[in-house]
Amino acid sequence: MVVPENPSQLMNAIRIDVISVIPRFFDSPLDNGLLSIARKKNHAEIHVHNLHDFGLGKYRQVDDSPFGGGAGMVLRPEPVFACVEALQTEREYDEVIFLSPDGTLFDQQMANRFSRMHNLIILCGHYKAVDERIRQNLITMEISMGDVVVSGGEIPALFFMDALVRVIPGVLGDSESALTDSFQTGILDCAYYTRPAKFRGLTVPDVLLTGHHCRIEQWRSENALKRTIERRPDLLDQGFLELKKKIT
Repeated sequence: MVVPENPSQLMNAIRIDVISVIPRFFDSPLDNGLLSIARKKNHAEIHVHNLHDFGLGKYRQVDDSPFGGGAGMVLRPEPVFACVEALQTEREYDEVIFLSPDGTLFDQQMANRFSRMHNLIILCGHYKAVDERIRQNLITMEISMGDVVVSGGEIPALFFMDALVRVIPGVLGDSESALTDSFQTGILDCAYYTRPAKFRGLTVPDVLLTGHHCRIEQWRSENALKRTIERRPDLLDQGFLELKKKIT
């Protein structure tokens, strides 16, 4: 198993430029929650660019029907090239990312890696597709959030950015919290309990009330492994050996 890098060792700031045909979609998420905290603490600089600003003609057209016919519309290459190239004249980017169902499946290790980068561009697709020349000549990496299609890349972009900024040191109030999340060790996290110790006849495992930190850590490791076996056995080829060392 490859042990993930400690997020406390990651870079403290990142700039993300998001390209979208509906930029106001991001207004509320960027002004609330974790992304807002990351921005206010100057750990993340996020800019959303309206692709229509680079659109064609009087109506700022950004899409057209596909050659060969068929349903749906396709993002034209001219506005996307113009927007990306304008950004690239201002700074060097580590990656130009396109969020696509047929990209590399996003995971925690990718989030850790991207959080160490300095500058990223995220292109949010919309309509049926984007012109293939965009993907072949501008995009450096394609990422998928899973085997499902949504109406555009805006929701996956928020997913991506939230996962990324939360492992940047200083963003979360508890800097250790991200270290114990599911997938950081290759498997799921354990179960957690809080007050009251008894609720409607349901009790907290006795070991968690002992104050014995070694025994509690042992229980959490075993519970995490049990939960992974029951719910995500496919993860065990990555995390089982590491966990077995920890609990034996």
